[in-house]
Amino acid sequence: MIIQYIETALAHARYDVIADEEPYYGEVPELPGVWATGKTLEECRRNLMGVIDGWIIVRLRRGLPIPPIDNCTIEELIRMETGVNA
Repeated sequence: MIIQYIETALAHARYDVIADEEPYYGEVPELPGVWATGKTLEECRRNLMGVIDGWIIVRLRRGLPIPPIDNCTIEELIRMETGVNA
């Protein structure tokens, strides 16, 4: 379920080339604060995947909602199954 959510989020990612040491910039507009950079587009995509994963963990631990993307959701059950308290 979480992997499917991450893959769906990556499908919504927008990428740009910026003036920086890591010129590839990616973000997922539906997920506030989720962005990453990389020296290559593939590195940026991998970094973005890690950021999404961390973003999900933080939201679950804090009891914050995780917005659906294309009807893909992470159920409240995940938080209960992992034993994470808000």
